[in-house]
Amino acid sequence: MLALIYILIGIFVASVIWQLTNIFNLKTPIADDSDNDQQGKLMFAFMVAFYGLMIYCFWAYSEVLLPGASSEEGLRYDNLYLITMVLILVVQAIMQFLIFYFSYKYRGIKNRKALFYADSHKLETIWTITPAVVLAGIIIYGLSVWTDITDVSDLEDPLVIEVYAKQFQWEARYAGDDNTLGRANVRNIKGINTMGVDMTDTNAADDIPVRELHLVKGRPVIFKFRSQDVLHSAYMPHFRAQMNCVPGMTTQFAFTPNKTTAEMRQDEMIVAKVENINKIRAEKGEDAYEFDYLLLCNKICGASHYNMQMKIVVEEEADFNKWIAEQQTITEVINK
Repeated sequence: MLALIYILIGIFVASVIWQLTNIFNLKTPIADDSDNDQQGKLMFAFMVAFYGLMIYCFWAYSEVLLPGASSEEGLRYDNLYLITMVLILVVQAIMQFLIFYFSYKYRGIKNRKALFYADSHKLETIWTITPAVVLAGIIIYGLSVWTDITDVSDLEDPLVIEVYAKQFQWEARYAGDDNTLGRANVRNIKGINTMGVDMTDTNAADDIPVRELHLVKGRPVIFKFRSQDVLHSAYMPHFRAQMNCVPGMTTQFAFTPNKTTAEMRQDEMIVAKVENINKIRAEKGEDAYEFDYLLLCNKICGASHYNMQMKIVVEEEADFNKWIAEQQTITEVINK
């Protein structure tokens, strides 16, 4: 595939050089019938190549797409995305075809006389109102989805987790038995209290610091995000969740996982991707790869931005309860 890209780049560069040569060697600035005919045919050829490449990309690169959303809210997001993309692709396919085909069909030909068409208020009205109505519908639908996803007031028994971003790692803490996070501030960062938790706040005593996230299938989770230094962006692609981590303020996002890590490892698309990855790793003598959910940074936050990630495990409630019971509270960690 890389070779094909290089070939296409070479053809493009050669075409540009050829066109520039023609421009500088022009004897007259007026195009004749031969030029019009040639350019019209080139437009038609470009149209065929353009649609051929587009269809090929849809077929060849479908394997790099994400599988279905692993959260209930993500399913709604995927539906919104699908509707939006179908509308865009339909309009794009029709309009691009008309542009290139008409450039070919109505190219300048000897004895063909152009028709002067001033304007049509009816066509202009239709052309203006139709996109406005469609775009308004998409925006209203998108806002309703966003409002429903970000409204956490009606969530039942959610996990409350703070995710703390800093160059170039993630830390997290669970709210503990009281399900209420204690206060925190960068001014409190000292020694092993790396998240700046205010230990004078009684709600902080049972908070549980972790370096790996565990979530429960079917149980809502509210993430509260902070940043120690620069702007980061907490990105969990399989859950269709992303929220900026802004220094000096707390942002939040919530979702409900609907697939455990074990279930995702059995997903057909994931299995195919893992097999392809492991073929490459085997050729390089590297260890086999196994799928895991990841928390990534989606803002270029510095030199090691690419390596800023945290493992996420989604499991059944019994497994989660066993794991959380093995973790130490921040009080126990600090007093150790």
